[in-house]
Amino acid sequence: MDPGLLVGTDIGTSSSKGVLVGADGTILARAGRAHTTSRPRPGWFEHDAEHVWWAGFTALVRELTAVAGDRPLAGLAVSGIGPVLLPADAAGRPLRPAILYGVDTRASAEITELTGELGEESIVERSGSALSSQAVGPKWRWLYRHEPEVAQRAELFLMASSYLALRLTGEYVLDHHSASQCDPMYDLRAGTWAEDWARLVAPRVTLPRLAWPTEVAGTVTAAAAAETGLPQGLPVTCGTVDAWAEAASAGVRAPGDTMVMYGTTMFLIQTVARPRPVPGLWATNGAFPGTYSLAAGMATSGAITDWLRELVGGEFADLVAAAGDVPAGSRGLLMLPYFAGERTPVPDPAARGVLAGLTISHGKADLYRAALEGTAYGVRHNLETMGPAEGRRLVAVGGGTQGRVWTQIVSDVTRADQHVPTETIGAAFGDALLAAIAVGMAPDIGAWNPIAEVVRPDPARADVYDEFYARYRALYPATVDVAHFLAGQQQRAADHEG
Repeated sequence: MDPGLLVGTDIGTSSSKGVLVGADGTILARAGRAHTTSRPRPGWFEHDAEHVWWAGFTALVRELTAVAGDRPLAGLAVSGIGPVLLPADAAGRPLRPAILYGVDTRASAEITELTGELGEESIVERSGSALSSQAVGPKWRWLYRHEPEVAQRAELFLMASSYLALRLTGEYVLDHHSASQCDPMYDLRAGTWAEDWARLVAPRVTLPRLAWPTEVAGTVTAAAAAETGLPQGLPVTCGTVDAWAEAASAGVRAPGDTMVMYGTTMFLIQTVARPRPVPGLWATNGAFPGTYSLAAGMATSGAITDWLRELVGGEFADLVAAAGDVPAGSRGLLMLPYFAGERTPVPDPAARGVLAGLTISHGKADLYRAALEGTAYGVRHNLETMGPAEGRRLVAVGGGTQGRVWTQIVSDVTRADQHVPTETIGAAFGDALLAAIAVGMAPDIGAWNPIAEVVRPDPARADVYDEFYARYRALYPATVDVAHFLAGQQQRAADHEG
């Protein structure tokens, strides 16, 4: 008897992806749709839930189910960017575009204000992380302060995955991992909402029911089936944040396993045995019941290389190849990659990018390699902040692993091996895995996505990078006052233009 096929879909920052997967982990079809992120003001990043999330999702599943033909579907899981804030009315209708995760820095004043009210030590002890641009609570307070007409109508609080789950099943549910990133609204040690603090920042909102990403939220309704082409009654998981679905796809589950995700932003997730708050990082639930994570996220990485490509012209493959021929150190260039502020381990939304050492003899290949190296220094800074490397296993995933130039630079900078799985662009693949678990298939995670390659550091380049890394760590404190002044000038210019 055919156990059925699994559908995994993911809503990313700049595109949505989906896969159709067999019960043994074989990918039968892939689909993708690019979309835009709105940036109405400096430091603001937004998505339109209807036209970006739902439209992208429905296009993906129609394409994938067409491939499935007459074979039955067993389950569907969704993931998406997070934590985000999408206020909705009682019927689940969005009241404004979703305010995105830590790249959106509009709530800086509210972060400072709430930290003063609740106390940073108390917040970290209860929620696992200090308040930063990643936190949802300050964004709720920003909404009540700056868009009161929206906030007063808001009754539901949605993220990308929970919005899709609601549209598909009618169930208002959020997974424990996503909730644990809603600082200070969730009590990490108690494993439930921190009701008093949640009411402080969002007094009118009904909090969603909590479940795990490996649990079924509900089944596809008749109305959703008509809109999407999915079969009515198909089990749908409650979903989760994309990076944790990606980690699941790569087998990052045992304590010490650490995912390094090369994407629009660089994201790191280390599995830990118990809640372990670390200043400058995020302590959260994992994707699986009873697991915990220590996470880090850089505000930009692939976004810088994309910006550079648009600036200097050319194709990504050509730029990567040319950067691979540039020696370690980019012929004397050093980049601070804080082009959209920084999240961890430097929680500074007013930080700005710096390119030191530039001369008229430098070319676009040097600039491109300097960008790759700058993000690699950021990875090392985050890994060092996580603590001793003993027992740590790095698993590299994401689009930036293609071509291996970037991953080699990161291994050289960090002096660490990186395990590259067969499937490296795997949030949607991880969703299919979570769906398989939710419907009782009990898949073998290692067999679904085995390790295909190990990237090992080159000692000679690592010695060069040690010297550059020491200067990298000195560059932010040496330029922070100038960066903050310029960030203020940028904000004033935007206010004037607005």
